[in-house]
Amino acid sequence: MGVLVYDRDFEVDIEDRTLAHLQVVIIDKLRRQERFPLVLEDGKRERVIWMTPETPLQFVYHGNRHPLLNRDWLEKLAEAAGSTRGLTVLPEPPM
Repeated sequence: MGVLVYDRDFEVDIEDRTLAHLQVVIIDKLRRQERFPLVLEDGKRERVIWMTPETPLQFVYHGNRHPLLNRDWLEKLAEAAGSTRGLTVLPEPPM
């Protein structure tokens, strides 16, 4: 289980494989100086985090192996990130 650290003091546990895919999409948008909402749900509540290039962000992985990335999943996540709802963790499509 990995951790997304936002602004040094807010941490969210995210499975390593999911975190790796989110990292690609988030960094791609932040490199272009884009701001967007990241929507995280844990079954009990929903959190919306406003992602900006100025806010410190860390991706911390439990394991040291890099997962094979699913291009279809990356495309769906990137599409969600550009929507009015924001980047939401969607189910991984088959590779």
